[in-house]
Amino acid sequence: MLPPLKLVKHGLRRTTETLAAELALAQPGTAMPDWTDLEWRLASAAAVAHGVSPLLCRFSTWQRPSWRRFLVDQRQHVIQRHERIATLLRRIDAEARDAGLPMIALKGAALHALGLYAPGDRPMADVDLLVDEADADATAGMLVAIGYEESFAQWKHRVFKPSAGDAVAGLGEHRDTPINIELHTRIHERLPLDTVDITSSVRPHDARPGIQPYPSPGALMGHLLLHAAGNMCGRSLRLLHLNDIALLATRMRPDDWEVLWSGERPWWALPPLELVARYYRDAVPRTVLKRLRRDGPLVLRMVARRQTLTHVSCSNLWLHALPGVEWSRSINEAARCLKNRLRPTEESVKERADMIRTQVWLQDQSWVSLGHRRRLLAWLTRPIPRMDTMYVVRKALDAVVAG
Repeated sequence: MLPPLKLVKHGLRRTTETLAAELALAQPGTAMPDWTDLEWRLASAAAVAHGVSPLLCRFSTWQRPSWRRFLVDQRQHVIQRHERIATLLRRIDAEARDAGLPMIALKGAALHALGLYAPGDRPMADVDLLVDEADADATAGMLVAIGYEESFAQWKHRVFKPSAGDAVAGLGEHRDTPINIELHTRIHERLPLDTVDITSSVRPHDARPGIQPYPSPGALMGHLLLHAAGNMCGRSLRLLHLNDIALLATRMRPDDWEVLWSGERPWWALPPLELVARYYRDAVPRTVLKRLRRDGPLVLRMVARRQTLTHVSCSNLWLHALPGVEWSRSINEAARCLKNRLRPTEESVKERADMIRTQVWLQDQSWVSLGHRRRLLAWLTRPIPRMDTMYVVRKALDAVVAG
């Protein structure tokens, strides 16, 4: 039986912010928290949801036996899964070279290639590949030839899953979880409705067949920031995203940051960098923050100054009626957000159906099967917990991690 959701809400906020301080403030070795049994279990849920269990295994010195066992177990799973992902990337690289297909392995794969993470430090839910639009179908054919099938497509990417293998239900990372591949032809995000596209700054100028790196650290940073902005807009940011940005920032020279201003004004970069600066001391140059604060939309600047990780992540337990509306840059865009919430577009309905079909945390949940009007009525009458959060909370409460 679940504890009262009020306790879950407060426990998630308390444990999330404590874990962020332990990992992000470069002060490992702080006194072990005086948490209740429930809070220790919620801490395991928060660590999993934010993708930082293996990093905490390395850097946290809290010696609660069951907590250490949980972290060590998670790190071992991530190490073994990393080996599988590295093998897959080598095969994709070889096949792409043979087929004459240039591509970039995005985000986590690129951070590992730079040596910012050791094997086992950083979970990777899937492999992201960027290819030219003209090469998308040929790349899809190559993926099918190595044992993948297309699962679904949306505005942002096409998703491929292994032809064999099922999702593993449980708490956190598992070595046997299938490795999905997301195929991108653009690097763009909707914030919240209008699209920001930075593809031109990410594509290499001298594309060669096979997997190659981003053209510069600044290009990788721009992608990490835009990805984080999209997740903040949807209230699904992870502590791992902030850690990625902070680690890369330590490698950046002043001129590397100029890539952010190579296209349109990077107003979207301020909120994630404000959050990184709040948790990772001295990671972000003050000159960069000052420049972004001068150019950002007023409402978003004001909101970004007071946000915490809990506010913009799944640690914020309740669903929001208008997630991301503060990112609107005009009254008209905010009005369209409201309209789309009241009457979803065909594209939104299809995306929801694809999520229900493919995401294990949405299986057998009565909320997701309700009609849109009934869900709206529920939002108006009572707080509704997030299904992704409740999935990991339930798994944490079932697991023996707090004895």
